Amino acid sequence: MNKIILTGIALMLSVGAFAQKTYIHAGRLIDVKTKKVLTEQTIVVEGNKILSLSAGYQTGTAEDQTIDLKNATVMPGLMDMHVHIESQTSPTRYVDGFRDNEADVAFKSLPYAQITLMSGFTTVRDLGGSGVNIALRNAIASGLVVGPRIYTAGKSIAPTGGHADPTNGVRRDLMGDPGPEQGVINGDADARKAVRQAVKYGSDLIKVTATGGVLSVARDGSAPQFQQDELDAVVETAKDFGIHVAAHAHGDEGMKRAVRAGIHSIEHGTLMTEETMDMMIKAGTWYVPTVTAGMSAAEYAKIPGYYPTVVRDKAMQIGAQIQQTFAKAYKRGVKIAFGTDAGVFPHGENYREFIYMTEVGMPNLEAIQAATLNAALLLGVESTLGTLESGKIADIIAVSGNPDQDINVMKDVIFVMKEGKIYKQ
Repeated sequence: MNKIILTGIALMLSVGAFAQKTYIHAGRLIDVKTKKVLTEQTIVVEGNKILSLSAGYQTGTAEDQTIDLKNATVMPGLMDMHVHIESQTSPTRYVDGFRDNEADVAFKSLPYAQITLMSGFTTVRDLGGSGVNIALRNAIASGLVVGPRIYTAGKSIAPTGGHADPTNGVRRDLMGDPGPEQGVINGDADARKAVRQAVKYGSDLIKVTATGGVLSVARDGSAPQFQQDELDAVVETAKDFGIHVAAHAHGDEGMKRAVRAGIHSIEHGTLMTEETMDMMIKAGTWYVPTVTAGMSAAEYAKIPGYYPTVVRDKAMQIGAQIQQTFAKAYKRGVKIAFGTDAGVFPHGENYREFIYMTEVGMPNLEAIQAATLNAALLLGVESTLGTLESGKIADIIAVSGNPDQDINVMKDVIFVMKEGKIYKQ
């Protein structure tokens, strides 16, 4: 018996010693730590990890695989810190909520996940859906479906009538009185219960709507929606579980309350003042701008009937302001991580955020750093993701041009590897 066990172990060790490696020949490679472009580099991948990086084009044995990206630019897998992976913008979106069952939402989400990965985004942070986002995360992680690695908030938390109250805009007899289980809270006790419920359901983080929003069927788009004690209770309870809280916020007062509570990131930040920027710098709060969502909503608002009137008016007023707020926050020194709000516009167009960021002063390689290293820092996973280094998870992508010279090539992703597995070549 012992001899059989020892023989089996010897065989496993022998097979492991000759496991196939992948040699990636990168004509250009972006070091996102130093924001430099290296030339003629080789990345060796074994299993799901990066084994080594070295100058020159190295080769392995006859059993190893070689990927020729000598005419491309290689970089870490991109990370979008604000998506809604379950859904996508449509003029029928508000009616679909009454027609689609949970299974419908789930099946519709599959192509959104796949196109996101094929666009070079190997990791996303999903900031609010129905709960299908949790099941989708699990299905991707177990290899049942194709998509990016997902960190999800599950259902967003809002007050009664707030931006994420799921019954906004419906007939009174259909509204009911949703509570913490549905992510609707009033008071600090409800706040604590909603966080605990989200964790129970499997959320990786918490998302609150600290102010009104643009796309909800509610008239206000910027006023604060929580009292300070409610936000304090959300953040305190989340910290007990060791998870972060992200705050949707357009109006400045709601942002201030969120920052005082110890929020981890501000999403959108449209009407952010310099005072709030300074508060965020002092507190170490991240800013996720989602410029693409603002620009897209403003454009869709011009299409007759695309949005309900109350939504159209808010989109016209608030949408296009985000880009200038981002420019001010960047120049002032606020920590910025890449996020788009994909779903407010078609999934797969996440690359547009790079264009909007660089249009107003962020250097090209710094924008890519925001979508790699900075995003990993925001998530707290910088030890395993966000850079191309020995020992890290092999999330690697390539684009056909040189984004240091032309950021528009970020839409031309020609190679995608996630956890050592090639999904696009």
